[in-house]
Amino acid sequence: MLILDDISVRMAGRLLIDHASLNLPSGTKAGLVGRNGAGKSTLFKVITGELHAETGDFFLPKNIRIGQVAQEAPGTEDSLIEIVLAADKERTELLAEAETATDPHRIADIHIRLADIDAHSAEARAGAILSGLGFDAEAQKRPASSFSGGWRMRVALAAVLFAEPDLLLLDEPTNYLDLEGTLWLEDYVRRYPHTVILISHDRDLLNSAVNSIIHLDQTKLTLWQGNYDQFERLRSEALELQQKARTKQEAHRKHMEAFVERFRAKASKAKQAQSRLKALQKLKPISAHIEDHVMPFHFPEPEKVVASPIIAIESGEVGYTPGKPILKHLNLRIDADDRIALLGSNGNGKSTLAKLISGRLPLQKGKITVASNLKISFFAQHQLDDLVPEDNAIEHVRKLMPDAPEAKVRARVSRMGLATVKMNTAAKDLSGGEKARLLMGLATFEGPNLLILDEPTNHLDIDSREALMHALNEFDGAVILIAHDRHLIEATMDRLWLVRDGAVAPYDGDLDAYRSLVLADAKAERSGNKIVVEEGQKLSKAEQRKLAAQKREALKPLQKKIQEAEAQVQRFQKKIDSLQVQLADPIIYSREPAKATQIGKEIGYAKSSLARAEEEWLALSSEYEEAMADL
Repeated sequence: MLILDDISVRMAGRLLIDHASLNLPSGTKAGLVGRNGAGKSTLFKVITGELHAETGDFFLPKNIRIGQVAQEAPGTEDSLIEIVLAADKERTELLAEAETATDPHRIADIHIRLADIDAHSAEARAGAILSGLGFDAEAQKRPASSFSGGWRMRVALAAVLFAEPDLLLLDEPTNYLDLEGTLWLEDYVRRYPHTVILISHDRDLLNSAVNSIIHLDQTKLTLWQGNYDQFERLRSEALELQQKARTKQEAHRKHMEAFVERFRAKASKAKQAQSRLKALQKLKPISAHIEDHVMPFHFPEPEKVVASPIIAIESGEVGYTPGKPILKHLNLRIDADDRIALLGSNGNGKSTLAKLISGRLPLQKGKITVASNLKISFFAQHQLDDLVPEDNAIEHVRKLMPDAPEAKVRARVSRMGLATVKMNTAAKDLSGGEKARLLMGLATFEGPNLLILDEPTNHLDIDSREALMHALNEFDGAVILIAHDRHLIEATMDRLWLVRDGAVAPYDGDLDAYRSLVLADAKAERSGNKIVVEEGQKLSKAEQRKLAAQKREALKPLQKKIQEAEAQVQRFQKKIDSLQVQLADPIIYSREPAKATQIGKEIGYAKSSLARAEEEWLALSSEYEEAMADL
């Protein structure tokens, strides 16, 4: 249980949390929400002890293990699987001690504890987590130094998930995940056996993975039961009731003030007036809710309308190295009003396709036809580095409007969604969301016919994402979207393209069907028997029956493993019984003490091996039963 009692927290002289309290029961899956800059990450620092509160008390159970993603991603020469395995410090220390221990009782204790913490299946569990986050078996063996920073952050996330702390703190974990990784994480958090506090602006993640919402608003903490949609509805109702109560109180106050003012000088009414005056002084005012204003997004309309198709690709191949295409057999058409979301895990070529469509990457083979006068805008998170750090927003926009008066330049910056107080702030001092707004405004400055957005929501809070959703729905041109935010995709896109195994094809199912496909692949990957589903396959009843038949066939190796594990259990039990019969003879201790010690060690090893075999048998049986239940 986590208890925050009347705490106040200040950062850089700014009061972020003011006499706030929170009681979070063990096992809770809570989403921590609030505007950017409200103090959510600061609250995490208080919980981990990195920062101390100015006032109040903070309680956690003794010896509780707290885990959060490391600030710096691992960049060593260790393989990914080694880094993740090392995150379980107890297992690592026990394995090291087992190599040097000589006391048979201690050896037995070590192996019993290893069995208790499920150490025998550690590598399989670590591999399953890495697989869910996008690393195949080959990638898991590569050194961390061979991956980019974003991919290494996934390894850091995998490590903390594998350690399975009692209190798991996740701060925007989907910022470096694709949609597939986000879907997997959503399922993982929902099944996590301990307490989770999750900072996220992903509405679908907060709806699917948590059972309560902690709202940090106006320096106060409020715990709401339910997912994000329920929180939003209940809070809206509470605010409406609060406003009604405040209006009623104000009317009551004015009535009493009028009575006091009218009768306080009359002797016959003086006592009543004095009583009303005391009541007025005791009347505790109901505070008015101050709604923060969210600046809208605005995408300029194109000067000229372009006829469909705006882009057509025939028998195309594209890649970065001659003769080694990333995508092949491309036969695609984009119309002037298309809204297309690209699905597919990172590394399959979504960004490559976006670069081809935007003209940043040429075809290696085939033909591409682009409509005349077509204007394309491209936004990607990595372009944030293209902003000039010392230049403010006005200076960035003035480069595109060199002859315009200052008022027009400022008006254009305002339409990008930057507040007046931020217009003169250097780009390096803007928040991630403000940088994204500026960059998006610069990218769409000329009024595009086609807007390509590659993960535009990474630094946007929930309300800003809603503003982006409205702007996209109001935009008249075509849109191609790569995003891990399901809510944004479902609310703005009309078509889905699946980029997978070197090809691009329309996906006829919806995102719920795609989620089922992703999780089925992840489950099959854990058992080493991945089911291959054709691209664009719609999970109709007939196809579901066919897939079920394939799964039953794929489960045969699992059945064999269960039988082998059961046989191992029987063998180890027989060995332990035999050794204990020998050790029961009292003569062995006086005549052959060394042999007695050796038999003790063998019993310890056999017991730990039996425990591992039993755990494996139970895990395999559970996996088999779960798989059969899904058929």
